[in-house]
Amino acid sequence: MTKQRALVTGGAGFLGSHLCDALLGDGYSVLAVDNLLTGNESNIVHLHNDSRFEFVLHDINEPFDFGPVNYVFHFASPASPVDYSVHGIETLKVGSLGTMHALEVARKYGAKFLVSSTSECYGDPLEHPQKETYWGNVNPIGPRSVYDEAKRFTEALTMAFHRYHRVDTRIVRIFNTYGPRMQINDGRVVPNFMKQALLGEPLTVYGDGSQTRSFCYVSDEIDGFLRLSRSAEHLPVNIGNPNEFTILECALLVKEITQSSSEVVYEPLPQDDPRQRRPDISKARGLLGWEPKTDLKAGLLLSLEYFQVAVTEEFNSSAVA
Repeated sequence: MTKQRALVTGGAGFLGSHLCDALLGDGYSVLAVDNLLTGNESNIVHLHNDSRFEFVLHDINEPFDFGPVNYVFHFASPASPVDYSVHGIETLKVGSLGTMHALEVARKYGAKFLVSSTSECYGDPLEHPQKETYWGNVNPIGPRSVYDEAKRFTEALTMAFHRYHRVDTRIVRIFNTYGPRMQINDGRVVPNFMKQALLGEPLTVYGDGSQTRSFCYVSDEIDGFLRLSRSAEHLPVNIGNPNEFTILECALLVKEITQSSSEVVYEPLPQDDPRQRRPDISKARGLLGWEPKTDLKAGLLLSLEYFQVAVTEEFNSSAVA
């Protein structure tokens, strides 16, 4: 029996599609909305025969209303540097107009609302690890600002709807997440290294590789979202893995699990690339009873088959072209 109807914007994306799976498993009927700018219908094709699942092709930068919903999960946005460097205006629009339209749906139907924000709100942090109370160190006019500032505005707009319209909102700040369904040309660390290692190409490390990231496997991340969705917390909550790795350590681990002979090459660090990023998850532990269960090596092994297939498909399509 279906208990509630959930709307997922960006439902054909990496995280959005996994969230659709989890919500269906939790008993919801699910309406996924996506304009497929960076999402892909292949991520949800396995759900098309489920009578509780609907997909609507729509750009949420335009107003929308697809009927009553009990929960709005707002996950629409380009999220990788490759995507938002090309689609900067679209990224700013979905963070502002798209968020406004999603919040209006929640307001109209009295639905609960959860929005995906990001650790990019902390910029190149001067506090380490980063607590939710840290206001960040962001360059508001740099090349990454189209994403950073879109998400910061998203948070401000969400809190405004909570304060002024009493919408029942939640904000999750997502740290580096990886796993199956990531775009192979995503531009982020794990798909970059996986693709290069599997093709036998040099692994590109920017800077000297000493900058750090904290990688969270997708199933752990989704579990955090669901726990937060059931809570009464309105202020931001970090959901990420507090185990910190240097970029070079990640490259060497990818080489190990792919059994690749690729060499590591170094290129200049991009502008405003954060030197370190690690969440303080004390709030998530105390409030939600959440912490990640999957270490980086295990998560990479769980992702390996997906990346092997994705790289093979891309190679074959390039050969045909």
